[in-house]
Amino acid sequence: MLQSVDGSNDVEGRRHWIGVLARAELAFLEQEMPRLKPPSHTWLRKPETGLAMVRARIGGTGDKFNLGEALITRCTLRLATGETGVAYVQGRSHRKVELAAIGDALLQSPTMHAAAYRILIEPVLHELAARSARAQRLAQATRVEFFTVAREAGA
Repeated sequence: MLQSVDGSNDVEGRRHWIGVLARAELAFLEQEMPRLKPPSHTWLRKPETGLAMVRARIGGTGDKFNLGEALITRCTLRLATGETGVAYVQGRSHRKVELAAIGDALLQSPTMHAAAYRILIEPVLHELAARSARAQRLAQATRVEFFTVAREAGA
């Protein structure tokens, strides 16, 4: 079981940051990762690309069905300091999945967690929130309000 720096169960925290790293832009990871000066790593599973079935629910809450397949790339690596990082990203970028796995490993390190979170996770969370707000504004701009006028019988 994954333990956080203070000893508590931090599986949800790791799930969160792995998801954020997967949605980060490659250019951002390329730019920011050198600031953390990550140690060298060895591959446990080199980047490999394949398909994963995407499942959905009817109406968002109903029965599950197979929506289609998505192209994903995954890898696993171990830093020279001992932390193991994993990553799954949509698409076929071997470099992006490598950087995301390094980020995952750094975020597990008690000495690197705070800096890695500040440099890698917080800016991506702000960008994702800004994208979501823009999408909400665009959707709101196209909203149509319908109303019904009741007619009286015989009119």
